[in-house]
Amino acid sequence: MSKFRRAIIRPELGAICGTVAVFAFFFVLAGGTAMFTLEGAMSWSTVSAQFVVLAVGVCLLMIAGEFDLSLGSMVGFSGMIFALLTIALGLPVWLSILLALTLACALGAINGILVVRTGLPSFIVTLAFMFILRGLTIWSAISLTRQTVVSGMGEAAANDPLARLFGGKVLTGLFQWLANHGVIATFARGARAGQPVVEGIPMLIVWAIGLLIFGQWLLTRTKFGNWIFATGGDPQAARYIGVPVTRVKIIMFMFASLCAAVLGISQVVEFGSAAADRGLMKEFEAIICVVIGGALLTGGYGSVIGAALGAVIFGVVQQGLFFTNVESSLFRVFLGSILLGAVIANTYIRRLITGER
Repeated sequence: MSKFRRAIIRPELGAICGTVAVFAFFFVLAGGTAMFTLEGAMSWSTVSAQFVVLAVGVCLLMIAGEFDLSLGSMVGFSGMIFALLTIALGLPVWLSILLALTLACALGAINGILVVRTGLPSFIVTLAFMFILRGLTIWSAISLTRQTVVSGMGEAAANDPLARLFGGKVLTGLFQWLANHGVIATFARGARAGQPVVEGIPMLIVWAIGLLIFGQWLLTRTKFGNWIFATGGDPQAARYIGVPVTRVKIIMFMFASLCAAVLGISQVVEFGSAAADRGLMKEFEAIICVVIGGALLTGGYGSVIGAALGAVIFGVVQQGLFFTNVESSLFRVFLGSILLGAVIANTYIRRLITGER
């Protein structure tokens, strides 16, 4: 195989080119705005991190040959369960977090078991769970609090050590030191005069980086990663060589649900409240990130790094439209257009790999 052909079948190639193009585009259009200052960069990095957290789980699941359309609803559901356990039932914050994560994994396992045991397409099973979880989110909130927004989580989680892993910022001392030495900007007046404009790195970015490293290591450096590729590529052949296909798929459903729960809990801690409409459309946005990253819809091929780059593209575009004063609804136009382009490109790559015409 020629070097050129090896290069173009790399799953990350399209995402790398797209990332460079998007940064160049907005550097030209928004170079004079705050988009590329430290504060602006932290803004689109935080938005990108939301997509990365979901995209890592979705990527591994899609490489294993399955979809999960309930992950957006899982974001809202897990966040609401966390808030209700804490506010309505009075449980400690750390225990509510653990229970919400456990419940998310259990529901992911149910999804996986239903798919592998019944033989139904994961599209159908998880579409059903998308409606079930969204309905349960609204029903549980109204039943226990008479409203669809549960507040008071900021105060409840303020002193909880586990909650700090899902909210707040790290390296605040470093950023304060940089501000004191004039390296980064500070507030000029008001109660926060002298304080750094950017106080630290949000924990959501830390989660995104951690999940990215873990996902890439799992996929490329472990035997289980080979099982994921084999499961999505040809499940029957994988079974013949001893790959536990059923177990792999169930674990991937659980991991994807866990990623969604991490995002849901992080949003509750960060915003101080849980809302029944959180996570709306996030499952589709995560799938688009993964497809941009080079994953095939048929499974067996993809890259966690590519999916993360797809998430960065989303974050930069979403915030870039804001900084350039472009109508925000055009973001959806961008999503649809880039999805179509990525699918066409990935189909061409699949034909190169398989020799189809």
